[in-house]
Amino acid sequence: MYAASLLLPDFALILLGIALRRWFEGSTDFWGGLERLIYYVLFPALLFMANARARIDFAAAAPMLAAGVAATVAGMLLAWLARPMFHPPAATFAGGFQCSFRFNSYLGLALIGQLHGDAGLARMSLMLGIAIPLVNVVAIWSLARRTGNIGRELARNPLIVGTVSGIAFSMAGLDLPAFGWEILRRLGSATLPLALLAVGAGLRLEGGHARRGLIAWWTLVKLIAIPAAAWSLGHAFALDALSLHTVVLFAALPPATSAYILAVRMHADANIAAVLISAGTVAAMATLPVWMMMIGVAAR
Repeated sequence: MYAASLLLPDFALILLGIALRRWFEGSTDFWGGLERLIYYVLFPALLFMANARARIDFAAAAPMLAAGVAATVAGMLLAWLARPMFHPPAATFAGGFQCSFRFNSYLGLALIGQLHGDAGLARMSLMLGIAIPLVNVVAIWSLARRTGNIGRELARNPLIVGTVSGIAFSMAGLDLPAFGWEILRRLGSATLPLALLAVGAGLRLEGGHARRGLIAWWTLVKLIAIPAAAWSLGHAFALDALSLHTVVLFAALPPATSAYILAVRMHADANIAAVLISAGTVAAMATLPVWMMMIGVAAR
């Protein structure tokens, strides 16, 4: 019950987003603008602040990072098998493939913050700092290889820019005036609740019947195969409790809502991305408590 109760505030905001979308019918411009604000401004600011303020000890965190990256890469390889198994059109594969390994960072930060406070936020930020460039490089490559704009898309991706610049800022030992950190803190504090509302408002389950097998495969990879790999690797590497909780929660997160935005921007099949994000988010309401119990959260 403890594991499920931790999820309630975050999933309540997602459900509220669904209700608000239906309440304010015809407000697609508002929700689209909010998604862009989160993706291009608020979330990069949060990522920059989390990484810039952390004192990054890559040597101590290496086992956790290795487990997270290895589990994610294993998921990418399993997800790629959808091409010979289901033979989807190129645009459909490009739009949906990314949803099998990209993750909802908003939910991950909210959960680890409830579970471990600032220490958990710092550890998850480091995991995200390594994983976000990796998954965005692969996602953009799979999308842009159809158009030949890979380098340009990587260079201007706001999540990569926010993460990499924050890590570089920290490693250089730089600092900001107090008002600078306060501006970033206020932007960051707005990110998670608004992002969860936007996740709910963007849920779409219609239109996936023609690709049920493909959607089921990619959803199972994201919510079952990747966290199972992270759980196994975490135990194999003898991670401490905080690192194990971080890497398994990271691996068990539903697909990132930004996958839909990226699919739209790069002219891939955005509909399958929307269905995968929605199906994964709904299914995660059942799978996340199970993974949290697997790592012993229920016993706290």
